[in-house]
Amino acid sequence: MRSLFILLFFYSSFYSFGYHIFEHDCMGTKFIIKIDEDNGLKAKKGAIAAFKEADRLNLILSDYEDSSELSRFSKSSSTGEKFRLSKDLYTILTHGQKLANETKGDFDVTVGPLSRLWRIARFRKRIPPQEKLTAAMERVGYNHLKLLSNERAGRLGVNGMILDLGGIAKGFAADRMLYSLKNAGLRRCLIDAGGDLVTGDPPRDKEGWRIRIGGNQHPDLPILNVSNQAVATSGDIEQFVLIGDEKFSHLINPSTGLGLTSRSQVTVVTSSGMEADSLASACLVLGVEKTKLLLAERPQTSAYFLHCRGKKNYLNIIKPVERK
Repeated sequence: MRSLFILLFFYSSFYSFGYHIFEHDCMGTKFIIKIDEDNGLKAKKGAIAAFKEADRLNLILSDYEDSSELSRFSKSSSTGEKFRLSKDLYTILTHGQKLANETKGDFDVTVGPLSRLWRIARFRKRIPPQEKLTAAMERVGYNHLKLLSNERAGRLGVNGMILDLGGIAKGFAADRMLYSLKNAGLRRCLIDAGGDLVTGDPPRDKEGWRIRIGGNQHPDLPILNVSNQAVATSGDIEQFVLIGDEKFSHLINPSTGLGLTSRSQVTVVTSSGMEADSLASACLVLGVEKTKLLLAERPQTSAYFLHCRGKKNYLNIIKPVERK
């Protein structure tokens, strides 16, 4: 999700005036914090605390860590017993299940068996055998994940289910990092969680954080001025694997079990990182027309679809004003 480019990118030392930039590896990607603050030490301490929050969440939400809460919940599918959930994991799963219902499964956090199959496929550059795709899809389905609100618990109904929060976790982490920074009195900030952006107040004397849709590769596309909003991009224009003559996205359509081949990307601008991250993934699978229906009940949300056809790019913009 690196198709956004932050135009405002100045560096200053920890103890000088102006912008401060901090980086940290987490969740398999690079997290970047940009802060407009005169007190460099205050900015540094705030960034360290925010990165610690991201690390804490990684131990809960990662499907790569065997000891993470998410992995332990997935393993409970072997018995189908109730699993007590932390507040963070329960919050994400509740949001994911709501979106899964709205999209009829085009967004699905139970897609883990397919995700793992395609990780191997991308490495070997071979489409997974049909029998393995079929077996994996039998363990996928949001209807097999039951959440028990009165107990803050969950139950997985099919043995071998694997949860994958790749389309929502970084946005949620960025939300929590923003909360941490604001609590530290650092409101003029931006968090870049591997391309998922969450912004606080704009820098001084600026309308917002300037973000170009499509990144430097598409200089003719719009520049957004964003503050106190989140921006996330999902697509296969940059992240794909070539298998034979076909380009397959790293994103999987849960209903087919295959990587997307649309040569498109979508950027979503909305109120929170969790919402932007998950909607970007969902909207790419849905396409433009179904996305219009999905966003009809989200008046604060915009979507920018970029389609590559040969050497030409086409942009479809879905803005709140169009849905009045």
